[in-house]
Amino acid sequence: MGEEVDAQEFSRADRTRHREKVRRCLDVFARMLRDSRFDTDDPMTGLEVELNLVDELGDPALRNAEALEAIADPDFQTELGQFNIEINVPPARLREGGLTTFEDTLRRSLNDAEAKSAAVGAHLVMIGILPTLTSDHMDPASLSPNPRYKLLSEQILHARGEDITIGISGPERLVTTTDSIVPEAACTSTQFHVQTSPAQFASYWNASQAISAVQLAVGANSPYLLGKELWRETRIPLFEQATDTRSEELKAQGVRPRVWFGERWVTSVFDLFEENVRYFPALLPITDEEDPLAVLEGGGTPNLSELRLHNGTIYRWNRPVYDIAGGVPHLRVENRVLAAGPTVADTMANAAFYFGLVRHLAESERPLWSQMSFSAAEENFHAAAQQGIDTQVYWPGVGQVRATELVLRRLLPMARAGLEAWGVPGEESDRLLGIIEQRCLSGVNGAEWFARRMHGRGDQERYDALRATLLEYRERMHSNEPVHTWD
Repeated sequence: MGEEVDAQEFSRADRTRHREKVRRCLDVFARMLRDSRFDTDDPMTGLEVELNLVDELGDPALRNAEALEAIADPDFQTELGQFNIEINVPPARLREGGLTTFEDTLRRSLNDAEAKSAAVGAHLVMIGILPTLTSDHMDPASLSPNPRYKLLSEQILHARGEDITIGISGPERLVTTTDSIVPEAACTSTQFHVQTSPAQFASYWNASQAISAVQLAVGANSPYLLGKELWRETRIPLFEQATDTRSEELKAQGVRPRVWFGERWVTSVFDLFEENVRYFPALLPITDEEDPLAVLEGGGTPNLSELRLHNGTIYRWNRPVYDIAGGVPHLRVENRVLAAGPTVADTMANAAFYFGLVRHLAESERPLWSQMSFSAAEENFHAAAQQGIDTQVYWPGVGQVRATELVLRRLLPMARAGLEAWGVPGEESDRLLGIIEQRCLSGVNGAEWFARRMHGRGDQERYDALRATLLEYRERMHSNEPVHTWD
């Protein structure tokens, strides 16, 4: 999202030239896949966390430029809203203590960043949606000054041809309209990256899709938006609606949304990139001068800039990534399902559960996705976003089952086996997966804790209660005690 682009306007000729270049990049990508020109020997994993900024009262602090200047660490980057920043944790190998490395790096970096950003009146909070946001913050002036964000907002609204409607029903109902993509900035996530070979990519992506509902059920952490209690993971419908380029008529015609679960299991990473090119017009038709075929035939590694930029404006919950490190290309699955927080300990437990489970399922002799329909996986996903830790999901060989029971009886042993295959020490695996186990036994994740505390403050004015609960959340976040222990 944060790639720098110049402010500009696009002509019809720009769009035609860009489409031709994207298709040329896709052809070169297909050739690269056939020729096995990818780094696959010793896969890396990665972690990104998006953070919210609040002031002393718990209200949004639109100060990410000042906070980033004070933090002065290249691992911290700008994000869509002025009340957001992001930390990119350096990639690591799980067999070399990667989970501990991630945890230590994240805790140290966040503690240092909090001390520095607090000096400019901006405190860090790891939560999926900042509950103290009001309609006054849903204004284009809240966007970060990076020209890419303004361009994206303009292009999405231009493609749609009308204001965006946000309508979400849960325990309460929210209906509002917006003339920019600022509501997208309300959605902060944790992103897990797993590097894979071209041959294994489809298995890792399919496995990630199949387990995304369970990830949401145990990790939901965004129950409030604009003063309303909505879904347990309100980020999901909000993000889907806030970047929707389709008018009502295009929706009725079956045009695909840009925030997309997908519609089928895949057999190759190429399927996903090809779908992106075939189904979605470019939002940012920026074309460079690289000839990707000439670079490839000259023995180099093409950037495929247009294909990558296009891919970055299609928001799959599990996104395919083509990237280059040290001049060598590689592929990653970017798992974008979960909210940030509540604590570093919870985040690392979510990471251990994902990395372990996805490896076990991806390398299983009988693929899970051969036993369930894709539509069942999608139904599970949206049910889990709505209901959180109380969700019932469909699972092959079991039928309808509580997500927590499924995790306790079947998925935690799989995740442990997967972590062992990664080379993660048993004590590290047990500690982190034990947090997931206790969440399931207690029925408490971030969303459930926050909603319960709010219900206990039902006699207060809504935003006073939200501020008080958020300040309590932030204090407990700094303790790094997992959320299931907070009660």
